[in-house]
Parts: sequence; structure tokens; C-alpha cells
Amino acid sequence: MRVGFIGLGSQGGGIARRIAHAGYPTTLWARRREALVPFDDTGAKYANSPAELAELSDVVCLCVVADADVREVVSGENGVLAGLAEGGIIVIHSTVHPQTCRDLADQAAAKGVTVVDAPVSGGGGAAEEGRLLVMVGGADADVARCRPVFESYGNPVVHLGALGSGQVAKLLNNLLFTANLATAASTLTLGAALGIDGDQLGRVITHGTADSFALGRVVSAGGTLDRIAQHAGGLLRKDVGLVAGLAGAADVRPGVVLDAADATLTMMDHPR
Repeated sequence: MRVGFIGLGSQGGGIARRIAHAGYPTTLWARRREALVPFDDTGAKYANSPAELAELSDVVCLCVVADADVREVVSGENGVLAGLAEGGIIVIHSTVHPQTCRDLADQAAAKGVTVVDAPVSGGGGAAEEGRLLVMVGGADADVARCRPVFESYGNPVVHLGALGSGQVAKLLNNLLFTANLATAASTLTLGAALGIDGDQLGRVITHGTADSFALGRVVSAGGTLDRIAQHAGGLLRKDVGLVAGLAGAADVRPGVVLDAADATLTMMDHPR
């Protein structure tokens, strides 16, 4: 199976390297030529456009940032759909609105192309080590074709249901992570007010029953959300907003988790 990959950031770059090292004929495209330099030792080919990349691929994976970026790369001028042959599959690793995946699937169907959503979680280190969590939505046959590729960089790989379900799961994951940041930071602040050194309290709780990934990030950032806000505040605001919109459209009350997530965003000066 020939695999094309677009989106060579800290996480996407690790994924692309794992795919190439697994022996799949791999083609890469990036807006900036310098983004391709780290892959000169992988044997991957470089394309001049998403369309050219698609012509050389059976499966095209996208790990770009936002909904608009995904739409442009897929259906814009010289986009993936301009080059991908009938029977091809587009895999959306980006965290986007589920409807974005469904809209692109409708466009792709006219060319006999299908779409799978497969957002990931774990970060660049997990990508390089082949232990990303891959949350997959799509038709059974499409997911089965893609699974060997996913397993070159993901463990576990979880098929959650129809197209878009992977995105819903990823957004819920990010919602809970965001909520946990507020409870972790406020607990450390409360501890300091009660006379417990923040570093020591963080060390204790990360070895206790209240440990969490979010707590670990807060502790490593010195007990505040400032550093996390600088790097991830905008993205977390986007994802919390998407979940709130999905819940509103479904007439579902998110409950306390959304309240806690909103508290985090306010603490990071990125209110929804």
C-alpha cells in the first residue's frame, strides 16, 4: 500500500517516519521545503503538491491543524481529491469537527474515494515510539484496509463506529483533559494556601490515587497553567467550543465537565 502524508509537525512528523520505516512506499508534501529535510534518510518521495502526492498514493493521511486547513488540502486547487484515484482513502488525523469529515466524504464519494477519521493522542514522543492512541471512525472495510498502517505508529488503535465518531471521542478526551487542568492547578494552589509546598504536593499526588496526565503537566510546568496556556490554550479553546456545540446541537447538557473546562480556559486567559 502506497501512503501519502501531509502535516509534518511534532506529532505528524513522527507518524510519517514510522510509516516510512515500516516499509510502506511513502510520499510527503509540505509547504516549506525545509520541513522535508529531516526525512531525507527515510527513502520517502517528495511531491510538489497535494494532488501529485495523491497520484502516488492509495491512502493519504492528513495531520494539519484546523478544519480550514483540512478542507483546503483535500478539496482546494491542486488538492488531494484532484489526484487520488478511485478506491483511494483519505485519513484525517487532525482534530476537527465531525461534520468536516462528513462534508469531505460527500465530496470524495463523487470520485469513488472514501474518508476515515483517525485523530490521535499522545504527542510527538508517542508517535516516534509507535504508541499513539488512534481513535478511528469510518466504514469497517476502510478501517480494515488502513489498520496495518495505523498500527505502525499507534497502540491502541480503536474503531469507535461510523465516520466522525473518532473525532467525537478525541474532543471528549480533550474536554476532560482541559477540565482536569483546572482541578489540578486549583488543588496545588489550595495546598500552598494551607502550608504545603507545591512541588512536594505535586510529587505526592502524582504517586497517589488522584494522579492524572493533566496533573503531571501542571506539576512539570511549575504548578501554574501559564506555560500550557502559551502552547495549547488556543487549541483547547477550539476543542471545548466544538464539544459544546455538538452537545447543544444534540440538546444534551454536558454537565460539570464543561464547567470545569471553562474554568480552565478562563484561568489561561483563553475564555470560550
